[in-house]
Amino acid sequence: MVITAGMVKELRELSGAGMSACKNALTEADGNMERAGEILREKGLAAAAKKAGRVAAEGLVLVSTNDARDKGAIVEVNSETDFVAKNQDFINFVSQVASQALCSSAANVDGLASEPWAGGGMTLGEALTQKIATIGENINIRRFVRFEAEGSGAVVDYIHGGGKVAVMAELSSEKICDALIEAGRNVCMQIAAMSPKFVSRSDIPEEFIAKEREILTQQAINEGTKPEFAGKKVEGRLNKELKEYCLLEQEYVKDGELTVASYLKGVGDEIGSNVSVRRFVRFETGEGIEKKKEDFAEEVSKAMNV
Repeated sequence: MVITAGMVKELRELSGAGMSACKNALTEADGNMERAGEILREKGLAAAAKKAGRVAAEGLVLVSTNDARDKGAIVEVNSETDFVAKNQDFINFVSQVASQALCSSAANVDGLASEPWAGGGMTLGEALTQKIATIGENINIRRFVRFEAEGSGAVVDYIHGGGKVAVMAELSSEKICDALIEAGRNVCMQIAAMSPKFVSRSDIPEEFIAKEREILTQQAINEGTKPEFAGKKVEGRLNKELKEYCLLEQEYVKDGELTVASYLKGVGDEIGSNVSVRRFVRFETGEGIEKKKEDFAEEVSKAMNV
């Protein structure tokens, strides 16, 4: 029997399984929609769709770089529980997603998911569906960022807490050497610990500064400062705040006598090249996702009474 696109679409809507899985199931069932649905259930693929609505706020953030260190990709893949996030099968999957993102030209997660899976025979999206069925939890590829060096330099990374925080940074330098890579990792550790928003003040949009000034002014007024006298207090607080937001102005965590800028100058003097940070990205697992709070004992009790 000829399997039409309409049949595949209908089964996909009924089951939530991937297009390729639906087509294969219909082919195996000789076009029988009911039997095809049963095949998907037997393989655990239809059940994966039911899990897709669950909140996935745990998981891992990882980075993949090429050997030349002129390319890198950072990804976040979420799971429902920390237990699954520590599962080696899940860790391997996230690592593969990071490697695929590194080699991809996709502009977003949907584009990445539609690409052929490195494992072969399916798309990344279909591989994700299979992984959901295998592991038994909702899994979500949330985001990724890819760097390609804009000039001479290196893409360096740092993973903290086994994948709770990941940082990827691009350093500019005419000399690529072990000392530069070490400096890059130190800078990435700084970013992981101190969460700067910008590389330097020149990167801060004027509208961001204006909004911060407005907030700090209102704070000062709420503290009892008269509006006409709030200016000096606000500018002092704003300057302190912007120092914390800017990576290069932060106190270097490994040596409180230095700023990050002065630390990098010292590295540059040592290797004989100017060293600077072009850009960075910091991912923290589950940041911004509202996590569902449940009592574990109550959850077990519910499961026992089903």
